[in-house]
Amino acid sequence: MAADLSDIRFLTVAEVAELMRVSKMTVYRMIHAGELPAVKFGRSFRVPESSVQDAISGTGRSERTA
Repeated sequence: MAADLSDIRFLTVAEVAELMRVSKMTVYRMIHAGELPAVKFGRSFRVPESSVQDAISGTGRSERTA
């Protein structure tokens, strides 16, 4: 399992906001709504880079068809 975690790159909320071109508050809302998976370290969140790429490309789990 340690090898799996070493392959994952985690981004800060500020880095995610910059990549997605949204505010940090929007990123926090997405995390709290479950639209963007994140890991909490103390008082801060870290988001897997692959999740950000999925959200940007529209392949994330938040995209649902009705």
